[in-house]
Amino acid sequence: MSLDEKACFSERPESRPAKYPCPRCKRVNEYTIRWMRRTKKDRAPQGGDERDRAQFAKLRDHLLRLDDEVTCKTCGKKFEIPSLHSLMFVDQLEGLPKDEEADVSEATEAPGKPMDATTKAALPARFTRPTKGWRG
Repeated sequence: MSLDEKACFSERPESRPAKYPCPRCKRVNEYTIRWMRRTKKDRAPQGGDERDRAQFAKLRDHLLRLDDEVTCKTCGKKFEIPSLHSLMFVDQLEGLPKDEEADVSEATEAPGKPMDATTKAALPARFTRPTKGWRG
């Protein structure tokens, strides 16, 4: 028996903001892109053999992009979304715009606190050495 993909995932629609440049007017605008979030179910579907259970164990939660084109907010021309990512795994989404909880916690940790020399990352030695000229 072949493993049916719809039987392994629960689907839920989702929208995420993204910024894209228009190829015609060259302006960057923010667009709302529709995605389908597919979450792996707790158990493998009934009636599967050993091969189907092994395939089910390898499945991961992911997002599938539904929108392929957007309309420019400035000039009104439709253009394709310039991205190779029509499918993204949920574990790769760390720090993207939809994860507001992480952004809010970072912003509330130190609002307006200036960075001092102890909190700055140290530069590697190759950037702090004096130059020897072009022959060096």
